[in-house]
Amino acid sequence: MKKLAALALVVASGTVLGGCARPFEIGWTPGYTAKERGQMIARNWDYEGKQSQDDIDHALLLRPVSHLTAWNVR
Repeated sequence: MKKLAALALVVASGTVLGGCARPFEIGWTPGYTAKERGQMIARNWDYEGKQSQDDIDHALLLRPVSHLTAWNVR
């Protein structure tokens, strides 16, 4: 029983520490370098920040009025 628990612990720790890689796989290469991955994350954060600021501006009516929607009422 102790051997089974130890084996389960080893497999679980290998899976957790290995991330998305298959446990006990040697020599695998990631799809992106650390620099490329950092650039992708920064680009995503920038896009998400711009989207949230756009949502806030829309909710608080901070955008300038478009001349296409102005009515010519006399």
